[in-house]
Amino acid sequence: MPPITTIVLALVPLMVITYLMVIQFWPATRAMPVAWVVALAVGYFGWDMSPRWLAGATINGFITALAILWIVFGAILLLYTLKETGAFDVINRGFASISDDRRVQVVVLVFLMCSFMEGAAGFGTPAAVVGPLLVGLGFPPLAAVVIALTGNLMAITFGAVGTPLVIGMQDTLESVSMVKTQVVVNGPFGSISLWVDQIAVWAATYHAIVGIAVPIMGVMMMTRFFGEERSIRPAFAVLPLALFSWVTFVIPYWLTAYYLGPEFPALLGSMVAMVLTIGALKAGYFHPDDDWEFAPRDTWPSHWVGGIEPGESVGQGGQIAADGGTVTSSNTALADDDGMSIWMAWLPYGLLAVLLVLTRVWAPLTDFLQSTLVLQWNNILGTGLDNSISVLYLPGAVFVFVHFTAVLLHRLGNLGRIPTDIKNSWAETFERIAPPLVALLFAVGTVQIMLQSGAATGGDSMLIVLSKAVAGVAGGTYPFFAAFVGAFGAFLAGSNTVSDILFGTFQFGVARDIGVSRTLLLAAQAVGGAIGNLIAIHNVVAALAVVGLVGEEGRVIRLELIPLIYYGVFTGILSLLFVYVLFPGVF
Repeated sequence: MPPITTIVLALVPLMVITYLMVIQFWPATRAMPVAWVVALAVGYFGWDMSPRWLAGATINGFITALAILWIVFGAILLLYTLKETGAFDVINRGFASISDDRRVQVVVLVFLMCSFMEGAAGFGTPAAVVGPLLVGLGFPPLAAVVIALTGNLMAITFGAVGTPLVIGMQDTLESVSMVKTQVVVNGPFGSISLWVDQIAVWAATYHAIVGIAVPIMGVMMMTRFFGEERSIRPAFAVLPLALFSWVTFVIPYWLTAYYLGPEFPALLGSMVAMVLTIGALKAGYFHPDDDWEFAPRDTWPSHWVGGIEPGESVGQGGQIAADGGTVTSSNTALADDDGMSIWMAWLPYGLLAVLLVLTRVWAPLTDFLQSTLVLQWNNILGTGLDNSISVLYLPGAVFVFVHFTAVLLHRLGNLGRIPTDIKNSWAETFERIAPPLVALLFAVGTVQIMLQSGAATGGDSMLIVLSKAVAGVAGGTYPFFAAFVGAFGAFLAGSNTVSDILFGTFQFGVARDIGVSRTLLLAAQAVGGAIGNLIAIHNVVAALAVVGLVGEEGRVIRLELIPLIYYGVFTGILSLLFVYVLFPGVF
C-alpha cells in the first residue's frame, strides 16, 4: 500500500469536490474550477509535475470536454427545435391520451419517455422535460420530480448516444499508457474502443437483470408516498404492463449493445418498447380494471406544490411548458403545430436514429466523417499527449443536421416561421449549455491532471495510488462496492460521463490489483454512474426548479435513496457472482 501521506495528497482534490458540493452545496460551475486549482497545487507540490505538464494535461482535458459539449449542444438544440415547431407538444399529447390511469402514465411517460429522452439528449434532459409534463397532467410537483428521476436508470449508462462510455470512459482510458499496454499491447483487444464495446455489453447485462424493477419502481413510489392509501399494493395492478414494457425494452437494448456498441442501446431500446407498449395499450391490453387517482387537491401537504399549480392550462395562468415555465397562446407550440400528425412529430427522432446507425455501420461514410474536419493537437506542449475532436463524426453533427431538417419538415406550410424557430432554438440552447461548459471543462481538466500525474513523473498517478489503497483495504470484496463508487462520482458531478472520467481508471487499477475482471468492474462502474444521478445535487435542483419547487432537495434525495440502494446492492451481488463464480475468465 502507498504511504499514507501520498494517499491523503491524492485524495485532496476529491475531498475538495465532496466538501464544496455535498457539504456547502456549491454548484459544479463553482466547485470544479476550485478543484482544478487544488489539483494543480497537488500535482506541482506532491507529484513534482512541471508547469508544462500541468498545462498540457489541462488542455487535454479541455479538448475532451469540448467533444462532450458538442454532443450535448446538438442534443439540446434538437429538443428545443421540436418545442419551437410544436412537435414536442404533439408527442406529449399523444402520450397523455393513452390512459387516464396515473399508474399507466408513469410506466409510459417515466420509463419509456424518460429512457428515450436520455438516449437522445441525456445530461438531465429527461427529468427536466417529463417532470413538467407530469405536472401539466395533474401530478403533484414533488411526486413528478421523484418519479421522473427514477425512470431512465437503464438508459443513463449509455446517455446521449453513448457519451458516458464513448467519451467518458473510452477517451479517458486511451489517454492512460498503462491501460493501453495491458488492454491492447499485452491484452486481447485490438483497441480501447473494442474493449469499451465489451464493457457496454456487460453493463447492459447488469441493467437487464437488475432493471426488471425499474418500470414498476416509479409506480410503487407514487402509490406509497403520494397515494391516499400510502401503499404499494395499487402498483401491482400495472405489473403486467411494467413487465411487458421491460421485456420490449431489454431485448433490443441488450442486442443493440452487443451488435452496435454503446451508442444506441438506450435510443433503440426505448423506441422499440414505446411502439410495442403503446400499441398494446391502444389495442386494449394491460389496462387496470379501475383507474387510480391522487387524493383530492385540497388534501395535499403544502410541500407537494410550489410555484406552479398542477394541471394549469391556457387561460388559467398558462400551459405548463417543457422547461417548467409557462407559455401563452401568442408564443406556444400548441398554437403553432398546424395540425401536425404524431408520425410527423416523431420523424426527426426516427431520422436521427437512422443517421446515427448509418454513420457507425457504413464503412465509407464512417471513414469520411472520421477523416474530415478533425481538430487535432498532437504532442500537446511537448508532453506526448494527443487529442482531437472529430467534428463531423461525433453525434453532435447529426443532431444539428436533423435540427435544420426538422424545422424545414415541420414548417413546410409556414416557411416564414423558420428563421424565428432557428433563432429561438439556438438561443435557448446556448443559454442551457453555459453551465455545463464551465463545469465540464474544469472537471475533465482536474481528472486529467490526476491521471497524467504518473506519466509526468514516471511513477504512479494520483488515481493509481488511490486504487492501490482501496484494493488493500477492501480486498476481494471490492466488486460489491464498485457500483457505489460510480454512484459517488455521479453524485459529486451530476453526470455519469464525469463519473466515468473520474473513476474509470481508478476501477481499472483496483481490478488489476485484486486480480479480478477489469471488464466486469468497469461495467459495474458504468451502472453505478447511472444510479448516482438519482441523488446528484444539481440534477435534483434542476428538476425541482422546472416544476417551481426549489427548496425540497432534502425530501427528494431521501426518497431517491430507496431505488439507489436497491440498484447498488443487487448490482454489487451480481458483480461478485460474475467475477468469482460465473465469468471469472473475462478480461
